[in-house]
Amino acid sequence: VQLQASGGGLVQSGGSLRLSCAASERAFSNYAMAWFRQAPGKDREFVAGNSVIDNSTYYRESVKGRFSITKDSAKRMVFLQMNNLKPEDTAQYFCAATPRPAATPGTPRSVFGLWGQGTQVTVSS
Repeated sequence: VQLQASGGGLVQSGGSLRLSCAASERAFSNYAMAWFRQAPGKDREFVAGNSVIDNSTYYRESVKGRFSITKDSAKRMVFLQMNNLKPEDTAQYFCAATPRPAATPGTPRSVFGLWGQGTQVTVSS
């Protein structure tokens, strides 16, 4: 499975963006998906993830209520809707996949074996 992320851009504080991640194969439906982000000089951090067992979704505390991860298995795509963006959301965003049943804030980064290339999100104040 290969992942292709897109949808980043420059937006003003309070604005919205929708990131997309396309997967290359049908096996996509067996992978829990997640979005990570990495700002310059900082570690890559978990942003949002989902479950292949049910419709559960998981978020880091700072994006709860603003970001939403959704999945379209038929199209083999995962989306990250980002609303009320803040300058501190500025980072390169990556989609990732794990064969584990769920991608949560506690899931070790090492088990995400598949990564898309990053897409830059810049939020101006």
